[in-house]
Amino acid sequence: MLRDPILTSRVEDGRNVPLLVWRADGPLRAVSSGPLGGGVGVRRWVLNATVPMSYDREDPAAHLAALAADLALDGPGVGLLTGVDVTEVVARTDTGVRAWATVGLGTPVPAAAPAAGALTQRVGTVNIVVYVPARLADSALVNAVATATEAKTQAIGELLELPGTGTPTDAVTVLCPVDGPEAAYGGPRSTWGAPLARAVHAAVRAGGERPVVPWSDRLTG
Repeated sequence: MLRDPILTSRVEDGRNVPLLVWRADGPLRAVSSGPLGGGVGVRRWVLNATVPMSYDREDPAAHLAALAADLALDGPGVGLLTGVDVTEVVARTDTGVRAWATVGLGTPVPAAAPAAGALTQRVGTVNIVVYVPARLADSALVNAVATATEAKTQAIGELLELPGTGTPTDAVTVLCPVDGPEAAYGGPRSTWGAPLARAVHAAVRAGGERPVVPWSDRLTG
């Protein structure tokens, strides 16, 4: 079981910077596109850390690993970064599936844009964490990432008049138990993919409906 996230903070450059920590009661199967703990494997925690818009470290995985060590997070986990103030996390539940999203839509882009445009300094990362209360096969975990991404894109399309499908730095993490009967599918019409899609859509839609000011901008605003 993945517990509700705990809001905490760390001190960097003399400032208290917020971060969210999800801890599991035991090992969970996971798939993630995060800079730390990405791929498919067993994970025990998830960390979503706010960073300033000026963040330019070239070792985000090492940075996240250091933050995890400071929090005494044991074993393998997933680390995510965002310019969004993670205190604004949105949670939604549907048929036992739980989804959390930190939503920044400052730089929405079409995935298949013909050329990469210049990125702005507006906060633009959507980080999604999902817990499915049933064991998913590897293929279903991968399919669940696609389903979560489709649901996110649907919400963005409903929120924005721009043809954006996401932002260049979005990340998705899906976790599930290591034991129990294995579900083979994670698509949007499957037993677990359908509630996953609804929960992610609701979380991203709710998070994107309110204006999001980058955490670092609030310090000077």
